[in-house]
Amino acid sequence: HVQLVESGGGSVQAGGSLRLSCDASGIMDRNVCMTWFRQAPGKEREGVATIDTDGRTDYIDSVKGRFIISKDNAENTLFLEMNSLKPEDTAMYYCASDRMTPCRRVVYGGTWSGLGYLGQGTQVTVS
Repeated sequence: HVQLVESGGGSVQAGGSLRLSCDASGIMDRNVCMTWFRQAPGKEREGVATIDTDGRTDYIDSVKGRFIISKDNAENTLFLEMNSLKPEDTAMYYCASDRMTPCRRVVYGGTWSGLGYLGQGTQVTVS
């Protein structure tokens, strides 16, 4: 049974850091985009950061210079290093795979196509 499992969320003070992980066993060896989405209460889900099979990364403007997406292909794990966190970063963060390309479309308003898997999410709260 293929699934994505996120971990690493929590509560942190503004200016702090968190590192999210996503167990993507059985998924990352395929030709897919790997993306972190987030959804705050009352808002649409948005793509935060994405990485393609060649390692190219793209970010929404609001997190550039603060967040870093990376992956460990050997361990089938996706990461999101979040630094200088702000209250507006508070949201449920989701890991997703997607076969629709280009990957960077999701950080320019594109949505998850459904051609892949979406995790259950991990909550990040910044106060």
